[in-house]
Amino acid sequence: MSVHKEISEHVNKQNLKINRFLLLDQQRELYIEEALFLCKQGKEFTTDKINEMTNQINALAKQGIIPFRKLVTKEMVKEYALRS
Repeated sequence: MSVHKEISEHVNKQNLKINRFLLLDQQRELYIEEALFLCKQGKEFTTDKINEMTNQINALAKQGIIPFRKLVTKEMVKEYALRS
């Protein structure tokens, strides 16, 4: 296999990881906003969907170039809702 082809394949794999990360991170942010909205309304909420996205992001991060994200607790959401 030529060096050019190997580099192209590597770049394509990295690009796929980055695009997957961007989609997961965007979905995670939407779930965070949803939890904040419910919290501010005094309604029940969970962080399950947020952390599902977080776990998928962190699995990608283990492969390199993708940043890790922290798992989110209900307390974190409540604290942030009080500050904003």
